[in-house]
Amino acid sequence: MNSPTENTLFARINAALPQTQCTRCGYPDCAAYARSIASGNAAINQCPPGGAEGVQRLSAITGLPALPLNPANGIEGPRAVAIIDEAWCIGCTLCIKVCPTDAIMGSNKMMHTVIEPYCTGCELCVPVCPVDCIGLKNVTGEKTGWSAWSQELSDLARSRYAFHSAKAKREKTESDENLEKKALEKLTDLSTHSLHTDPVALGKKRAIIEAAVARAREQRATLSPDTSAPDKPW
Repeated sequence: MNSPTENTLFARINAALPQTQCTRCGYPDCAAYARSIASGNAAINQCPPGGAEGVQRLSAITGLPALPLNPANGIEGPRAVAIIDEAWCIGCTLCIKVCPTDAIMGSNKMMHTVIEPYCTGCELCVPVCPVDCIGLKNVTGEKTGWSAWSQELSDLARSRYAFHSAKAKREKTESDENLEKKALEKLTDLSTHSLHTDPVALGKKRAIIEAAVARAREQRATLSPDTSAPDKPW
């Protein structure tokens, strides 16, 4: 359980990050990195999109010395947006699934396109494309770090990522519930036909299905209690 002081520090740190959700810091998202800094488990120089100014901002918040950006996490650079060569796109939807801000529009076996104002340049879509049809376009010239970003863009990215995450949790919960429903129907079916089934084999099948249902319920219980989606940020 985090203390109120640590929660306040986390909120300030998280608000000072660019919210690109690029994972280059070594954490699954900006909030996870902010939480680790607040708990004293991560350094403040692991965010390439924030660059040197980002390290200074985190230093001012945490009181920790400003260190050079850790090269192991990448280098500071201009802000880029993803572009899709639509002539080569096969509509596999893999890029849509990994985009943290839902900045890619398209459907299965249909051409995809990037909604540039929503793209954070996180680059997560590039390696998953099976036909290498996604590239990056520099949109800030020689400006890098926070000079290439803005608090408005950061706030928008954080809001869109929150909506994306809530939607993903909701879809997973619905999928798990459907699987549980099918498992329970299978249990009922086993019971209905139990008179014509070897008792030992029936017991093994029932145990396997009941264990699967129990695991599904346990996994859902570990999700955040607040799984309701926030208002759409657009």
